[in-house]
Amino acid sequence: MVEFANRVKVSTSTTGTGTITLGSALAGYQTFAQGGITNGKTVRYTIEDGVGFEIGTGTYTSSGTTMARSVEESSNSNNALSLTGSATVFITAAAADLSGSGVSTGFVYFLRAS
Repeated sequence: MVEFANRVKVSTSTTGTGTITLGSALAGYQTFAQGGITNGKTVRYTIEDGVGFEIGTGTYTSSGTTMARSVEESSNSNNALSLTGSATVFITAAAADLSGSGVSTGFVYFLRAS
């Protein structure tokens, strides 16, 4: 089971396809730790690097603030992106997380109070 947190989005200066060193929170967002993610927890993440994207699960390590990544889907034929040093990483839900939860993954309707 993956952990979720609200408004977690950070920079990374990591290059290549390996473990990511997580940077500071982007303006208006918080770090993994500030979002309540603790050492050893697995999260669902998305990485955006230019026009490239990667979605997967990652294991957070609080010492060194790193995340080991396991790719499930990407713009690189579902392989890890080779990061350029200027990517963003954020915690998000994926369609797989909603399967079997009573929520249709085809359409999700949101009600807004007037």
